[in-house]
Amino acid sequence: MSRRGTGVVFCFLAAFLLAIQYLSAAIFGSNVSSWSPQLFQDMLYSVGDYPVTLSKFSLFVGIGYIIWAEVDEYIRLHKPQSKK
Repeated sequence: MSRRGTGVVFCFLAAFLLAIQYLSAAIFGSNVSSWSPQLFQDMLYSVGDYPVTLSKFSLFVGIGYIIWAEVDEYIRLHKPQSKK
């Protein structure tokens, strides 16, 4: 897999992990009879910050891989040709 593809996979993983936090909070509170924003905030708090932390890390790694691939391709394309 190329660096660009790896970066995209890490970015999708970041989005998935962020969605998992909200989905977990919704499943956790699925038996609640009435909803309020404060109640959902409490449910998000009970899920914890671990998915968000992993999501941020995955996003930074993904962006890093994409930038690395773009810089490497730019250098490869603009490298002066050696004269023989």
